[in-house]
Amino acid sequence: MEKRINGRASIFELVEEYPEIRDIMLSLGFSEIKKDAVLKSVGRVMNLEKGSRMKGIPMEKIKESFRAHGLILDFGDGEAEPPSEGDDAGKPEEEEREEKSEELLKSYLKRLSDGEALETVRADFAKRFRTVDASEIMDAEQKLMKEGTKITELQKLCDLHSALFHGATEEEKLPEEKQDEEALPAGHPLRRFARENEALAERIRKLRRELSGGGDCGESLHSLREVSIHYAKKGDLLYPLLKVRYGITGPSDVMWSVDDEIRDNLSELDGEKERGDRWKTRLSALLDRMEEMIYKETNILLPLCREKFSEEEWAGIYRDGKDYAACFSVEPVLWERGEELSGSAGQGSVQSGASSLPRSAGGAVLKEAEVFLPGGHLKLSELTALLNTIPMEISFVDAENINRFFNEGPKVFKRPGMAIDREVFSCHPPKVEPMVRSIIESFREGRESSVQIWMEKAGRTMLVNYTAVRDRDGNYLGTAELVQDMEFAKEHFLEKRSGGSIKEPKG
Repeated sequence: MEKRINGRASIFELVEEYPEIRDIMLSLGFSEIKKDAVLKSVGRVMNLEKGSRMKGIPMEKIKESFRAHGLILDFGDGEAEPPSEGDDAGKPEEEEREEKSEELLKSYLKRLSDGEALETVRADFAKRFRTVDASEIMDAEQKLMKEGTKITELQKLCDLHSALFHGATEEEKLPEEKQDEEALPAGHPLRRFARENEALAERIRKLRRELSGGGDCGESLHSLREVSIHYAKKGDLLYPLLKVRYGITGPSDVMWSVDDEIRDNLSELDGEKERGDRWKTRLSALLDRMEEMIYKETNILLPLCREKFSEEEWAGIYRDGKDYAACFSVEPVLWERGEELSGSAGQGSVQSGASSLPRSAGGAVLKEAEVFLPGGHLKLSELTALLNTIPMEISFVDAENINRFFNEGPKVFKRPGMAIDREVFSCHPPKVEPMVRSIIESFREGRESSVQIWMEKAGRTMLVNYTAVRDRDGNYLGTAELVQDMEFAKEHFLEKRSGGSIKEPKG
């Protein structure tokens, strides 16, 4: 006998009432449903239509599978089932519903941009939406940008926009015990981001207590600047991947700039000697922004990344994340699957001509490949070691503006392996990108051959040398970025200027 079931119910509710649905969905490809923690957390805010879109499983296939087990999906409004993807008459109606939701969200954000009071807009939002997911929020912001809203305007309103959705994001509807987070394996990058945010929130609370008590909050404020490590990881590992691989530009265009502003404002406040009422007011406002960023990460950015990124991409983030210092004492934890997937990454190889090298009966290469250059020839291992021994951070961007090479070793300016074969501009925050574009364009047009930038980084004097790479005929091949720690030279000349003795090299 056929049973009619509520097709709009959450997956958790469906499985609770009809346990056999779990096996049906597992056979369809919803592999995560076998995990109890995922079912009890994500399953509470996920329905079949959303699952269909997220997993790329046609709704018609889901309906047929349910029907084969005697279950008829009832989506209300007098229809037993929603129009299938192959139903020309029904598809526009479904798309129309989605477009209406997007237009409503966009209209609310626009009203905030025009200066309407947050509570007024939030009241209208609450009447129309019980929940909203991260993708819908990002889509609405991106539509505003496409329609001409300036990025700088969205940056100013970033906190106000997220405040509109407080309490309504699907992530906030999860059980308080955060079973979804517990469903992630130990060592997963999302777990590390979450732990860092928890530690950051605790430090903010501590600093607020010191502020309100009139105590000296200098040490607490200074320690808060470790958040720059957390923000750097977002900028290097999350934002570019969302933008380049998935076409989601909001985080890189808006949130990245806000991260930079928070970091810069922290530095300014930490460096000021006069710490009166005005200073305390500015600090309190900055702490508000930092807490709002924690909210955006927890309920919008990280759920969006979890929805989009593949396991292989998370493994790349896990691998590259090891290069960053611990933030707020949150050390990386072993993720076995991440180790397995990224185990062979980063090993050099010679693709062309390898088939002609002598091999043993088992197929192993008997002689290491050599790279022949005008000035001589080197084994691949020698060339790799030589490039890694040069006391510089070396990057090469080809003529098409694509990252092609980073040497290995500790770096002040992190260069994640995932950035290889990605456009160089996606690796820079919005405020720096125009400068990088200008430099590379000047090289391409032959107006410049080298640009040097001196800066202080992590308390050390650094020289960043951008150099045009050309062939013997002067044709532009790409750009080399050479980063050198110049602290040794600074100390040398300061000692010489002060009359100190200069030690001669031995030998």
